[in-house]
Amino acid sequence: KRPEPGARSAVLMFGLGYLVVWTGFSAVAAVAQWALHKAAMLSPAMSASSPYLAGPILIVAGVYQLTPWKGACLTHCRNPIEFLMTHWRDGAMGAFQMGRHHGTYCLGCCWALMYVLFVVGVMNLVWVAALTILVLLEKVGPAGTLVARLAGVGMLVAGVMRIVTAGL
Repeated sequence: KRPEPGARSAVLMFGLGYLVVWTGFSAVAAVAQWALHKAAMLSPAMSASSPYLAGPILIVAGVYQLTPWKGACLTHCRNPIEFLMTHWRDGAMGAFQMGRHHGTYCLGCCWALMYVLFVVGVMNLVWVAALTILVLLEKVGPAGTLVARLAGVGMLVAGVMRIVTAGL
């Protein structure tokens, strides 16, 4: 119940570590968006203008949803207390390292779903909300693993269908 010396700075450093991971991912996504825009592969709505781009994105995201890596990241994200107990590091730099480590697990859960926004529209708030709900169900829902796997199968099917129907 006593305030720990340096507790505030440790919390801030944890957040900074987490922020560094997501800022790096955001930079990569922004460069990808810029490159796709320059190559005229995005529509004005910022979605893939070709089924030959949209299909593979959905397939990769769908396959990733089914991998052990996604499952491992989801396990860590579901139980942050266990993460803190098993990865504890003292001091401000320790907090930064823990934040970076936890942010990496969080990114491991979500990166493929974030790239799905290139298919449905980077600025499409309906799809952003839908993917947010999917992430929430995966992380806190009682059947999170099942939800992740069903979403993966759905993305695989949608990706294959995009490619197949484009050839017709």
